[in-house]
Order: sequence, then C-alpha cells, then structure tokens
Amino acid sequence: MAAPVTPAARPEESEAALNAALADMPELARLLEIDPYLKPYAVDFQRRYKQFSQILKNIGENEGGIDKFSRGYESFGVHRCADGGLYCKEWAPGAEGVFLTGDFNGWNPFSYPYKKLDYGKWELYIPPKQNKSVLVPHGSKLKVVITSKSGEILYRISPWAKYVVREGDNVNYDWIHWDPEHSYEFQHSRPKKPRSLRIYESHVGISSHEGKVASYKHFTCNVLPRIKGLGYNCIQLMAIMEHAYYASFGYQITSFFAASSRYGTPEELQELVDTAHSMGIIVLLDVVHSHASKNSADGLNMFDGTDSCYFHSGPRGTHDLWDSRLFAYSSWEVLRFLLSNIRWWLEEYRFDGFRFDGVTSMLYHHHGVGRFLR
Repeated sequence: MAAPVTPAARPEESEAALNAALADMPELARLLEIDPYLKPYAVDFQRRYKQFSQILKNIGENEGGIDKFSRGYESFGVHRCADGGLYCKEWAPGAEGVFLTGDFNGWNPFSYPYKKLDYGKWELYIPPKQNKSVLVPHGSKLKVVITSKSGEILYRISPWAKYVVREGDNVNYDWIHWDPEHSYEFQHSRPKKPRSLRIYESHVGISSHEGKVASYKHFTCNVLPRIKGLGYNCIQLMAIMEHAYYASFGYQITSFFAASSRYGTPEELQELVDTAHSMGIIVLLDVVHSHASKNSADGLNMFDGTDSCYFHSGPRGTHDLWDSRLFAYSSWEVLRFLLSNIRWWLEEYRFDGFRFDGVTSMLYHHHGVGRFLR
C-alpha cells in the first residue's frame, strides 16, 4: 500500500515559514545563500535551533556554562590531587555499588568503595602514602567494580580511561592508569586557518608498506614529510579513538578518551600533531559519536549493569545494521560525556577540528538507512 501523500504547502505559507525561521535564526540566511537547496527545510533548522538554544540555556543555568560543562574529564575518571591522593568519579545510575581495584590493592574488589552522590554519580578519594607519594602509580592496571541490582559483580574499564592496552593473548583490553611525571610539551602553535583545505585522509596503522601495524613514530617521521611534499595542508586521522576490533577501521569505539595504543603512547600522538603543526599542516580527528561498540568488558556497553546508562534501552539503543549501541543524546550525562570528549581531543592533543561520522544516524530515528530521495 502506498504511503499517503502530504499536500504541498502553498507558496505564501512556505514564504511565511521561511521568514519566521530567519527571524529566529539569523545565521540561517548565510547558510541558505551558500546552499539554496536547503530552503525547503528551513522550518526543520528552526526547530532544531530552538532545541539547541534551550539546551544551551539549561547548561548555563545548571552547570555554569558550556565551558565548565565540557570539562568533565577534569573530574570524572581517576585524577592525582595536589596532596598526592587520588580523586575518582564515575556516573553509574544503575549500579548498586561501585569500587576501585587493581595492582595497587592486590585486586581486592571491595576494599575501596565509592560514595554514592545524587543523579547516579559516585566518588572516591584515596589518600597518599605516608611519604606523600600516590598509592596508584603511573602504568599500573585498574578496574572499576560494579555490583548490579541483580547481584552481579562486573569488572569494567572507566569510560574516561586515558590509555588501554591489549597484552599477550588477552581478548580484552586492560585499563592502564596513565599519569606520567612529565607531560608532553608542545613546541609549535596551531597553523593559521588557510583559505582552502587540501585534506589527506590517513590511517596510522596502515601507513607502512610492511605487513604490520604502523606506529605514530613511523607516521611522524615517514608519512608527514611526504604529505607535506605533495602539497597538502591538512590531514584527517582515522581510527585514533581506541577500538578493540581493528578491522572496524576505528568505527566501533570502546574507549573514547584513549588514543589507540596499537600505534604507541599518548605522547607519541601528541608529537605527531605537534610535528604536523610545525609543517603548517592542520590536523582533523575522525570522531565517531554516532554509535559505540557493543563490548562490555572493555567498552561502554552495560557499564553499570543495565542496557541503558550511556545508551537508549531496548531496540532504540541498537543499530541493527552496524551491530552497535546508540547514545541517548538527550541524557544530561551523555551530553557531558560527548561534549567533554570533543574538548579533550582539542585540549590534550591539540587537534584543530573534526570530521563527524554517521551524522544521519544521530539525527534521524531511521538512521538514514533505506531512505532515498525521488
């Protein structure tokens, strides 16, 4: 049976709708100048812009503004304090209890419990040793232990983990506490924005002719000079956010704040970006916020023992074609997580911008699958 046809709006109605949209959103006029084919969708832009404006207002009223809201990585996860102690924080609304374990306590799962806060948040302070050194040293392994409401004991990687590795024959990744004594010091400022971009899309792991996964170091020393020599002024790096399944080309993320350890250390990625900047090359990051890996042992899925937390529950939370989980974008803490993730890559690694993957899946319930224009 054919779908009912919606009557076309009369010209005067379309014109009135366009004028109303332009009044609410002055920036739209410039967009429609660039791409006049978007005019029929002016009302949709208006609706989305109103939603955006309201969310931005709510963030300002409840969180002190977008600047503070987008710095979640400064408190969530595990952080060294000025006194040598550690402050730990997680969002696990479905958990019955939250604990920290690892090399530092002989993997005793329950000796360091988090305190429950409002809105599904949990926090823990671990005092320093008597000599004021940290109890959890750089490079040691950690896990968050979740006790679920059904009585399960779950070992999880913090969603805010900065470095994870897969060692030996292990199937899953391990969370490594990354807290070096000295941070990488950038030597070069960001290049000025050029009049136009010549973008070279790159994948660090496959950038070598040898039959192995290439490294950040290899890319910095061997590939960047060739890109510069070919006249490109911008690179777009794929598969940087950590992904357990290498064949996914970086599109099934497991740790959103961790640079992939397959290619080297965080400092070596920082050096890559810094070197590109010294050549006048802008560096873009391929960002995947449209979905996430289904992995639970080393991903976000089922983090607090529920199928929701960071994702929609039930069928809405799964992308059948991609076999992955879908974020609940209207959730306050999911917004904090994703906006903070963007800022993290800008601040910590000095990426200059982003290419967002799978935007239609973020915008539409049908995910842009099986829909064609006629």
